[in-house]
Amino acid sequence: MNLPVAVPRQRKPDWIRVKAPTSNGYAETRKLMRSLNLATVCEEAACPNIGECWTKKHATVMILGDTCTRACAFCNVKTGMPRAVDPLEPEHVATAAAELGLEHIVVTSVDRDDLPDGGASQFVKVIQALRRNTPSTTIEILTPDFRNKSEAAVEAIVEAGPDVYNHNLETVPRLYPTIRPGARYYASLRLLESVKRHDPAIFTKSGVMVGLGEQRLEVHQVMDDMRSANVDFLTMGQYLQPTPRHAKVEEFVTPQAFDAYAAIARAKGFLLVAASPLTRSSYHAGDDFKKMQANRAAKLERGHSVERVGG
Repeated sequence: MNLPVAVPRQRKPDWIRVKAPTSNGYAETRKLMRSLNLATVCEEAACPNIGECWTKKHATVMILGDTCTRACAFCNVKTGMPRAVDPLEPEHVATAAAELGLEHIVVTSVDRDDLPDGGASQFVKVIQALRRNTPSTTIEILTPDFRNKSEAAVEAIVEAGPDVYNHNLETVPRLYPTIRPGARYYASLRLLESVKRHDPAIFTKSGVMVGLGEQRLEVHQVMDDMRSANVDFLTMGQYLQPTPRHAKVEEFVTPQAFDAYAAIARAKGFLLVAASPLTRSSYHAGDDFKKMQANRAAKLERGHSVERVGG
């Protein structure tokens, strides 16, 4: 009888090991999310920073359920036919923001290709509920690509007025067929471009994972593509394989290599760059929002100074 061969687990380098979450703040955040029937990407995507963030009562809410209509090779969110959209979800998100005392909230979602608008109207309702209930909370959304309906979706969401619009490119175009097969690289770029076209004041943000087999110059090209779409904020983090059935890690990128990527990205003109092995889209999002605001103000002031000198 042939016994199955055990696949050895990849050993993570010291720089990406994190402690298991055990704090009271973590337990309280988890209890609140369960009581409001809310999913979080922190749990569903097995984020390595969950202990740190939830201890500080920072949670990234995942709306439109916990089941995705796509099956990307990097993502740990379950795939299948999602349940009906919860009409109480927008108010529950606003309640969570109020009870956690959030200055800044990040709201994301699964892909909902089964819905006529891809779920855009639920993002709108969540933004409206937050504005009603916690008007001082700044709002960051991380949306899917709204395949084949992105223009109408972006227009409706931008009209609702989030402070930051994030949509991740995830990887380089060459790897899309294997890593992100349900998406199209240039469609995602056009979505980000569209946000700025509808409202140039909204901060735009996009992220990539490294360690999937991409080449350094391919990453530089993604940076250029983002800048051509006027993306303000780039996040870069190490891909970690959630389970043996997901895409394997091709390389553990060193902190020094992340620093080099960050230096190049800053030189390309991003307002803000966050690049480290543990960086994720929502990691330190509130602090980063304040930095983006300050950097934009400084950039505008420099522009005015040049005009005054030139004039």
